[in-house]
Amino acid sequence: MTRGPWEQPDPPTAPPPSQPSAPSHRLWLWLGLLAGVGVLVVALMRAYPEAIQTGDDQVSLAIKLGFVVLVSTALLRGLQGSPRQYLKYAAIWTGIIAVLALGYAYRAELAQVPRKLQLAFNVGTPVTIGERTLVVPQGEDGSYVVDALMNGKRVRFVVDTGATETVLSPADARRLGIPVDTLTYGYESETANGKGYSAAYDATSLAVGTIRLDGFRMMVNKAPMSGSLLGMSFLQRLDAFEFRDRQLILKWREDEKGRAY
Repeated sequence: MTRGPWEQPDPPTAPPPSQPSAPSHRLWLWLGLLAGVGVLVVALMRAYPEAIQTGDDQVSLAIKLGFVVLVSTALLRGLQGSPRQYLKYAAIWTGIIAVLALGYAYRAELAQVPRKLQLAFNVGTPVTIGERTLVVPQGEDGSYVVDALMNGKRVRFVVDTGATETVLSPADARRLGIPVDTLTYGYESETANGKGYSAAYDATSLAVGTIRLDGFRMMVNKAPMSGSLLGMSFLQRLDAFEFRDRQLILKWREDEKGRAY
C-alpha cells in the first residue's frame, strides 16, 4: 500500500542477533572428555589384550567410541551455563558411571547380599542356598538354633551333634499338647547331670525349612531343660551335613512324593 506524505516511515528493523558460538571452555571440556575416554580405552586394552582379537572386535569398539563422540557432541551443544555447572554435571555422570561399573564388576557378590542379610537377621530360620540345600547360621554364643515345625507348630531346637536322639523339653512338649504327665519314661540315659529319663513320642511330622520328615520319633525329657535338642536322629536322616564358615549346611534327598529321606 502506498504511504501518504503525512505518514511516518516504519523504524528500521534490527537485524536478528547472531547465535553465539560455543564458548571455548565448553570445547576444551569436550576435548578433555574425549581424551579421558581415549586414555581409559587404551588402559583397558593393555589390561585385557584378549578382549580385542578379531576385526569384528575392532569394529564393535569403533562403533561404541563413535556413539560416545556423538552423544558428547550433543551434550556440548545443549549445555548452557557456567563452567562450574559443566563440571558439576560431569562429576554427577562420572559418579553414576562409576557406580554402574562397580555394580557390574561385583555383580556376583551383590547377588549374595539378600541371602547374607537373611542369615544375619533371621536367627533360627534356615536359608535355602541351592537345590535341596539349607544353611543355618551360627549364633553369637556359638550354637546353631533352628526353628522347626513339629505337627505344624513351631518349636525352637538347638542343634546338638552329641545327642543321639532329638529331645523335646517338657515345656515344649506341654505347649504342643503332648500329655507329659501320662507318658512312660522308661528310657534311661547318661547326661552331664547324671542319669536322665525320657519317653518316646512319634511326631506326625517334623519340618526344618523345606526338609520334611513324616512319622519322626523323638524323646520327651522328664526333667526340665533350657530348650529342645535337634540330635543325630534327625541329622543322620539327611543326605549330608557339615559345619563350614560358621554355618551348618544341610543337604537331603527326596522320594517321588517330595518327602525327605
